[in-house]
Amino acid sequence: MPESLPDLRRADGVLFDLDGVLTPTAELHMRAWKAVFDGVFAQWGITPEYTDADYFAYLDGKKRYDGVASLLRSRNIEIPWGDVSDAPEVDSICGIGNRKNAAFATALRRDGIAPYPGSLALIRQLRDAGIPQGVVSSSKNAEEVLESAGIRDFFTVVVDGKVAERDALSSKPAPDMFRAGAVALSVNPGDSVAVEDALSGVASASAAGFSTVVGVDRGAGAAALRAAGATHVVDDLDRLLLDPHTDQENA
Repeated sequence: MPESLPDLRRADGVLFDLDGVLTPTAELHMRAWKAVFDGVFAQWGITPEYTDADYFAYLDGKKRYDGVASLLRSRNIEIPWGDVSDAPEVDSICGIGNRKNAAFATALRRDGIAPYPGSLALIRQLRDAGIPQGVVSSSKNAEEVLESAGIRDFFTVVVDGKVAERDALSSKPAPDMFRAGAVALSVNPGDSVAVEDALSGVASASAAGFSTVVGVDRGAGAAALRAAGATHVVDDLDRLLLDPHTDQENA
């Protein structure tokens, strides 16, 4: 039997992660992180080498500097935290994070980004149904990505890495960011839906009290998403589209 999926039009509100959920920017992030850490690992003779598994385990969904610290800690490497103003060439947690952000920003501004077609169709359907929508993203580039993708106007609330830094919100998987998103959207998490592709994000939404957490499997794995707290798993948000004339999921 196919899995019964939630009707998001019946939710108080829906909070989406951005990278890998609404836009394929996760791929840009992955390439930027790999370029940076391949260089760092080679320079410092760190083993084992950096792989995509490291991205999903230590970087995906987390605030940038927390991700750097987490990954280096996995290799028993401790370096100074530094300061957010550190130049990308500085060998500190902040410097390495800023190095990655520079690579990501260059790629985004050069190539642009478009939303996933299924994601665009879903947020249009929810807008037409009058469902409040927001974005909860650890990225400090969220506003620029949303504008570049042409979807900023769909969302009344954006809780991103800049907001998290300003309000001292702990990084995913802590519940802080999704809780803040629910408060800003004026919705009850227990009657709302969170949509995430990162294990840390799924855990964050679950800990924040969202009774419906949709995991989007863009590479983390369905089993891992469920173990982190996803109540449903899809491979694309077009699976959540409903025929506007019925209450049945599209085939």
